[in-house]
Amino acid sequence: MRMKLQLDDETIAAVRAAMDLPGDPAQHRVVAAMSGGVDSSVVAGLLKAAGYNVLGITLQLYDHGEAIRRKGACCAGQDIHDARRVAAALDIPHYVLDFESRFKQAVMDDFADSYLRGETPIPCVRCNQTVKFSDLLERTADLGASALATGHYVTSAARKDGHRALLTPADMARDQSYFLFATTQAQLDLLRFPLGGLVKSETRKLAAAMGLEIADKPDSQDICFVPEGKYADVITRLRPEAAEPGDVVDEQGRVLGQHQGIIHFTVGQRRGLGLSGSGEPLYVLRIDAPKRRVVAGPKASLAQRQVPLKDVNWLGEAALTDGLRRDVFVKIRSARPAVAAELRVDAGQASIWLGAAEAAISPGQACVFYAGEGAGAAVLGGGFITRS
Repeated sequence: MRMKLQLDDETIAAVRAAMDLPGDPAQHRVVAAMSGGVDSSVVAGLLKAAGYNVLGITLQLYDHGEAIRRKGACCAGQDIHDARRVAAALDIPHYVLDFESRFKQAVMDDFADSYLRGETPIPCVRCNQTVKFSDLLERTADLGASALATGHYVTSAARKDGHRALLTPADMARDQSYFLFATTQAQLDLLRFPLGGLVKSETRKLAAAMGLEIADKPDSQDICFVPEGKYADVITRLRPEAAEPGDVVDEQGRVLGQHQGIIHFTVGQRRGLGLSGSGEPLYVLRIDAPKRRVVAGPKASLAQRQVPLKDVNWLGEAALTDGLRRDVFVKIRSARPAVAAELRVDAGQASIWLGAAEAAISPGQACVFYAGEGAGAAVLGGGFITRS
């Protein structure tokens, strides 16, 4: 069954503005990253309706024989089937690329090893950084395409220096810029985000208007390779030594109890310590991975203003130079609002100094920098939080 692509002129104009490609759309081959979800399917439909020469690509990231039995996960077997059906209805070429081995090495193994180091990783950032954008953009170039379009809720715009800026979307409740901070400038110049000016309800209305059978498909919720959110099971399967027991200690090193593996804990956690009879509520302050120790203490001990960073990716126009001090807004959790801070670079080491102390700042998470706050704020980059 072919999709209905009779969209209004205003919608078509908005798509072409978001794509920002010169001349006749029919002269531009565009790759649509198709996960099988509503957002990426609408993107493919919008591109086709706007007159672009569209080609869909879906990545198979793990065993879809197992994944097809799961609900609420992206890139699973059912999602690949859905992406194929959408491409067929749009009458566009569609390819499924097998990236299982690369995904396991770059994302799943890194996820497990990060927990073994006592960190709290963000596999979606690593996936975008090392698999999705890196390899999809390589295929985009090989195919002679002008751009790679995705269903992320962010926007981009041309800068005076000829490169593109990454911006927060119109629908800040759906803002995905936190997960894209590691996108390089070269990658960003080829990426386009046609949904950045929409709210989710508008996207679903477009899906229904196109006749998409998956217009009401639920959004993915879990980490795609973690069944039912049970990440400890995945880590134990990949790294059996991760479940080795150890001590729960206080800030002076006194043993308070035992645990069944540091992978069950993250900084700021209260539940699961098994220390309910200790009087004052205790929280995980840090994880001493080499000694397999979980350090617990009062909530006040979690507060910190300095946030040291590693692997910083910079997207600002001016270079990130030693001695730099710049006022920015930052997110240290994807779901938290941006807060005022100062970015400092001293002796090659970048760090963030928060205006007010924050609790539960976890190594392995991201700290993302913005030039402002709210919709349309430029993403300046970010880095991974490391230990003080």
